[in-house]
Amino acid sequence: MKIFLKKVDLILLISIVIISLFGLLMIYSASYVWANYKFDNPYKFVITQGMFLIVGYLIMSIMLKIPYTKYLKHANIIFGICFLLLILVLIPGIGSIRNGSRSWFGIGGFGVQPSEAAKLGMIIFTSKYLAYNERVLKNITSGVFPILVVLMLVFGLIMLQPDFGTGVIIVISIIGLLFISGVNMSFFASIGVIGMIGVVFLIIIAPYRLKRIISFINPWTDPLGSGFQIIQSLYAIGPSGLLGSGFGNSIQKHFYLPEPQTDFIFSIISEEFGFVGILIVATLFLIIIYRGFRISKNCENKFGKYLAFGISFQLAFQTLLNLMVVVGLIPVTGVTLPFLSYGGSSLLITMVSMGILLNISKYNYD
Repeated sequence: MKIFLKKVDLILLISIVIISLFGLLMIYSASYVWANYKFDNPYKFVITQGMFLIVGYLIMSIMLKIPYTKYLKHANIIFGICFLLLILVLIPGIGSIRNGSRSWFGIGGFGVQPSEAAKLGMIIFTSKYLAYNERVLKNITSGVFPILVVLMLVFGLIMLQPDFGTGVIIVISIIGLLFISGVNMSFFASIGVIGMIGVVFLIIIAPYRLKRIISFINPWTDPLGSGFQIIQSLYAIGPSGLLGSGFGNSIQKHFYLPEPQTDFIFSIISEEFGFVGILIVATLFLIIIYRGFRISKNCENKFGKYLAFGISFQLAFQTLLNLMVVVGLIPVTGVTLPFLSYGGSSLLITMVSMGILLNISKYNYD
């Protein structure tokens, strides 16, 4: 099969640069009050995120030049490293606890989340598996069961941290890949039932999740506790109007919405830029996701097709999950908004993923 090189998807690249730079701008706006109070430095978070963004651009440019077929050859090694890191982070003295979860490696003043790498590692591994085993996927036992075992092992390790939001993103991303691979539809009905039972079980064994469910249904039952974030988020979004209060003029970031530069940064974007800001951010996400799916559709290589779809679908689902939390449609999950939320691990893995996606866009097959 002949391979033809074409120009990289410039629309995708430009959209990535614009939204990531806008994210850096909003991290400054959302965080400077809290950063000044906690660190006596209003630029603390934006400087840190800026450093990660520069590294992210460098890594993305490197990934753009590495033929994506290299990941097919090393998929097992990539996944094995991610799996090992998920185990190591659970060991006291190696992994560190932040916000009640042992999901970080502390490196100096920075924290690294192996679960973020696992999201991409699992997509690469599954894409290879599907590319090599398409013929047996109709058979649930021999075709699908092996990848489900691996998926449940990864999900189990992440839940031991615990990090329910990331676990859900990985599970749904892999289910999405299985769906487009042509797995029998009855399988998804069974998975849906098992998933519902599993969610109920996870809620029962962790009372704080039940509190999140209750606060989601009616946040006013505990307005100063589990319902606090949702209430303050809605206070930010509700009165924003067409143009918002203007850049830097958010009220909720003044110690009302806790650490607004992280999971709830969209609330500040809405408050300061209103409907117009929401529309611009939504358009950028839709362009990136659409171009990703288009790259997947046009790729004739099976591994590349699955890899591009997996990256794009995971980005779309994580974005949707975060936005649904922010507007109060689902309980708080602790999931970041790609490109925009503060967090080095999330940003770097997102930029790595985009670099791979851009690389796939360069290849054509006859």
